[in-house]
Amino acid sequence: MKIIILAAGIAFVFMFAAGCGEDSSEEPPVIDVGNEPYDPVINPADFVAQIDNQYLPLTPGTTLIYEGETEDGMERIEVEVTHETKDILGVTCIVVRDTVRVDGELVEDTYDWFAQDKDGNVWYFGEDSKEYEDGEVDPAGSWEAGVDGAKPGIIMKASPQVGDAYRQEYYEDEAEDMAEVLSLNESVSVAYGLFDNCLQTQEWTPLEPDVVENKYYAPGIGVVLEVTVVGESERVELIEVKTQ
Repeated sequence: MKIIILAAGIAFVFMFAAGCGEDSSEEPPVIDVGNEPYDPVINPADFVAQIDNQYLPLTPGTTLIYEGETEDGMERIEVEVTHETKDILGVTCIVVRDTVRVDGELVEDTYDWFAQDKDGNVWYFGEDSKEYEDGEVDPAGSWEAGVDGAKPGIIMKASPQVGDAYRQEYYEDEAEDMAEVLSLNESVSVAYGLFDNCLQTQEWTPLEPDVVENKYYAPGIGVVLEVTVVGESERVELIEVKTQ
């Protein structure tokens, strides 16, 4: 996760405008795909080896660390861009490991797969996700493009514009995240620093309509802040960036 969707040749109709800003509590927009099936065309020749999108650069060896107080306790998220790759639909994807701990206890361990096309759009090809609770492991939410009808989405557009609405992933009834661009010039202050000209999106899934997040992407870094604006009150912010 992002076009309307140009790379896939599908027009997404924006039906309802959501509010802007961190304190927005508006309902997310409705994306009407009309009578056209969601069927993005993936040509491996259209993809490149690196991911250098300004709003979502994924450089192997980089780890972004986030923290925030949640209703369950202090949450710590580590997003590690690994040197590993995975071939999906003939496309070489970069593997990103995302671990979540609450009060020091591991609650989620996920491997995400991303690739960038020649135009600069970053595509999301799936995830291998494991959630841990009471000694049990739940793989719910895992999906891989090309398997059981799952299809990739665009996680970040090359040139996002306010009002763009798009699918970030598609695995029916399992993974249906969507997003809308709200702003391109937000100023954000987090523990790691002050950032200007941030991209603000609102992200949600019809599978959990009672939860909506605003995300803020700083040029050259990626996500610096996530704020839940509908549902539980949560704010998770970037505290550290490590490079190898």
